[in-house]
Amino acid sequence: MPALIRSLGRLNGLLAALCLALSALGMIGMTFVVGWQVFARYVLNDTPSWAEPMTLQLMGWFIILGAAVGVRENFHLGLDLVQHVAPAAVGKVLDAITFVLVILFGLAMSWYSLDLAIGTWAARLPVLGIPGGWDYMPQVIGGVVIALFALERLLERLAGIEHEGIAVQELA
Repeated sequence: MPALIRSLGRLNGLLAALCLALSALGMIGMTFVVGWQVFARYVLNDTPSWAEPMTLQLMGWFIILGAAVGVRENFHLGLDLVQHVAPAAVGKVLDAITFVLVILFGLAMSWYSLDLAIGTWAARLPVLGIPGGWDYMPQVIGGVVIALFALERLLERLAGIEHEGIAVQELA
């Protein structure tokens, strides 16, 4: 079991680094799009119609990918107050319950977002010209990643392994 957890940890470490890199690129891209939108509106007097929908697309991706990494790094909501005042054994049970709930949340988010994506795929987003279902793809992919990261944390807790987190060297 520890070998499986270490392998999952290495895989998830790479996935988390990729999620953070894509989130950073999304934020940079959104900054440029919004900057262009402001410049075009106030200097060129010609607001690009694609800028706002593109900003929303980018924001959807970097928010959900960043939230997924937050799950892996234990920055998500939990039963911390009760866990800290409860005995250690009860705290571990509450921690496990929290991770099971996060796994279920991630899978449900992914499943129902996939249903929405399939239902709206035939429609086109007017300005961008991409399928309407693309609006839901961050939640589809992000839900799976959230569940995978929470599974890693649950297995670590059950095995008594301390989570190492993302080292700065992994990102460089």
